[in-house]
Amino acid sequence: MNTSRQIDSEQTRIDIDPVDFERRWKILVVLCTSLMVVIVGNTALNVALPTLARELNASTSEQQWMVDSYGLVFAGLLLTAGTIGDRFGRKGALQFGLLVFLAGSLFAAFMDSAGAIVAGRAVMGFGAAFVMPATLSILTNVFPPHERGKAIAIWAGVSGGGAAIGPVASGFLLEHFSWGSVFLVNVPIIAIALGAGYLLLPKSQDPDPDRLDPTGAMLSIAGLGALVYAIIEAPHNGWASSSSLTLFGAAVILLGLFLWWELRTEHPMLNLRYFLDPRFGVASGVITLNFFAMFGFFFLLTQYFQLVLGYGTLEAGVKQLPFAAVLILCAPRSPALAARFGANRVVAVGLLGVTVAMFSFAFVSKGTTYLEILPIMLIQAFGMAMIIPSMTGSIMSAVPMGKAGIGSAMNDTTRELGGALGVAVLGSLVAGRYANKLLPALGLLDNTDKAKESLAGALQSGGALVKAGNPDGLRVISIARDAYVSGMHLAGIVAGCVAFVAVVVVYKYLPSVQSHSGPAAGSARAVETSAVPQPDPVAGS
Repeated sequence: MNTSRQIDSEQTRIDIDPVDFERRWKILVVLCTSLMVVIVGNTALNVALPTLARELNASTSEQQWMVDSYGLVFAGLLLTAGTIGDRFGRKGALQFGLLVFLAGSLFAAFMDSAGAIVAGRAVMGFGAAFVMPATLSILTNVFPPHERGKAIAIWAGVSGGGAAIGPVASGFLLEHFSWGSVFLVNVPIIAIALGAGYLLLPKSQDPDPDRLDPTGAMLSIAGLGALVYAIIEAPHNGWASSSSLTLFGAAVILLGLFLWWELRTEHPMLNLRYFLDPRFGVASGVITLNFFAMFGFFFLLTQYFQLVLGYGTLEAGVKQLPFAAVLILCAPRSPALAARFGANRVVAVGLLGVTVAMFSFAFVSKGTTYLEILPIMLIQAFGMAMIIPSMTGSIMSAVPMGKAGIGSAMNDTTRELGGALGVAVLGSLVAGRYANKLLPALGLLDNTDKAKESLAGALQSGGALVKAGNPDGLRVISIARDAYVSGMHLAGIVAGCVAFVAVVVVYKYLPSVQSHSGPAAGSARAVETSAVPQPDPVAGS
């Protein structure tokens, strides 16, 4: 007898087990919980860096790698991890990733050296690379086409909102517990996700898997790792320095070899023909540009709140919660708007919102109030709520159901690359403008190294003068804050221009109607009449 209801479409057949269909929303909760672990794990540490620097005597370089080791390993492994999930089972990949993430969290929590924290974070990034693609690929296999857009929108809202929740959670924990709590908070969440996942998550994998592509996997890991490493190091070495050019050159060569191999081999890990479909190629580019602006936005805003407006770590995090709330609430409404007005129009409107928000930073000053910043945050959040679900759904609709893991991994890789570029490029622009505008303050200081390094260093130097009774300290602080805000103006204009380029690309090249040759193929009428599993008449007789 039949154990599953078959949903037929133009080019693919989707089998959804009746039990999985009935508990699909519970499954989504488990997937979003697992996803939240990864997203919060990637953002929560930023707030803890001053505490870790003080408690562990961590250098600036060590603090940087506490953050970057996670993203470097995560981004480098995503394509390979997504392929492994498709080939050997997505549930197993997800739970394996959670266990590795848990091990890295425990290791980091109980170590007492900066190097150990860096190593623990790298292990967490390794686990995260298996978790994130698996969540989205399982989702596409348990939701029928007419509900998949809404489910992806909820997934996307959690992924975006989690970025704002991480600093709040970290700030709260640091005010009440030791720095190890930033890592230990993952333990109960992972335990719940593992237990619920073991009971609820279905087993799924590519029904017609290709042979493994170890050469492609190694080249992708090396190429993406080299590219992310080059992006991370460029602001410190100089974008045009010999070391940066060498790193970028190595990344180009390795990724070029990866593309050459994928075109040559009979069983590629990533079928490059997907990029010829604008639902995949255009959406991947737009996600990269969008997360360039988003991560740059958080980078600028967090430092502005803490170092210019003087908010504490927890208060700064709480001030960003409206962003997460708008994103989580509005994202599930994006698919209905795209269906009514066209995906290209809805995403273009979202990108216009991001453009306006980033350009608005050009009008911010050190005297701007939170109530004046709030509309910028809300516009940015609404814009992203219109972008992320549609672009994620677009990528997933362009790949066959059996390759959902690699589609999800590509979606995640573009996010990571865009985010890394956003922080590096916009951070470099802020640092360069800051250094130029800080020159009048340097003549007031005996030791200028700390002030030139960052705004935080300048505030410390100026504060020391104030404590010593030297009125020049207040002038140093004022000049340093003005210098940082000037850097924000430049970075906001550049990010706004990037977002506007994405507006033009989306409106011109993204299909208005997301026709589906992959997961969501078939006419609306066919979907509507066949999506809900029914008892098999033979089995019931």
